Amino acid sequence: MKAQFRYAFFSVFAARYKVFAVIFIMNAAFILLGSLGALPVPALITAVSLSGVAIAVMMVMNIIGDVAIIRGMFVAPGAYLYALTPVPRWKTLLAGVLTITAIDIVSMAVSIAGVTWVSFILVDSSSMSEIGSLVRSVAWFRVSDELFGIWMLVLFFLMYMTVIMVIIFCVTVKKSVLYQKRGGGVLTALLAIGIVHVINVSPLLLAPFGYVRRWGFQFTVYLGRLGVALYVPLMFAIFAALFVMTSRLMERKLNI
Repeated sequence: MKAQFRYAFFSVFAARYKVFAVIFIMNAAFILLGSLGALPVPALITAVSLSGVAIAVMMVMNIIGDVAIIRGMFVAPGAYLYALTPVPRWKTLLAGVLTITAIDIVSMAVSIAGVTWVSFILVDSSSMSEIGSLVRSVAWFRVSDELFGIWMLVLFFLMYMTVIMVIIFCVTVKKSVLYQKRGGGVLTALLAIGIVHVINVSPLLLAPFGYVRRWGFQFTVYLGRLGVALYVPLMFAIFAALFVMTSRLMERKLNI
């Protein structure tokens, strides 16, 4: 399993490490020079603009990298490495999904943190103590204890993995069950819509623990501040169901 994670990491990181390195160095330079007072206001405004553009660039590169990696699981010659590897498909699948999720979240977090920090410097919050105080006041306004913050991070991570898993599951179905079937593309699209709808209404299972409010066709379940912990097992169950079905379809018959 360790080898699968190592291979997945280098495959995912290779698709975007240059862009990430440029954005990281650029933001670090802006933060350092701005904190030292070496940048005038026009330069700081330009720095904020460039850091904001860097977020969009990093997002686009993540999407391109994720598409390339997922495509490599199903299209030759990359797919042969997955098919011929003498390990169960669930191991390679799990390594790929976890690595994609981790690198995407970390890269976006670094990009967003960069533009936020430069923005603080622009509005005269350049000292480390003032920036730290501002971040704490914003974060702890809603997060009054560490447990709530941990549940929020875990839930966000699970939700991101579920999105990746929905895409891989739909492609797997198209490459196995619906392979060369008439209207396979339309059926795959309908399947994706159906899965998204099921995920959207799944919080209604938590209705006994809170109260439901309806907004047109949308439903919101209010569980209170710490009720977010109940969403974690629900989202994990959805991810696990998609993961098991995908890995079994991959083991059964996958047309490359």
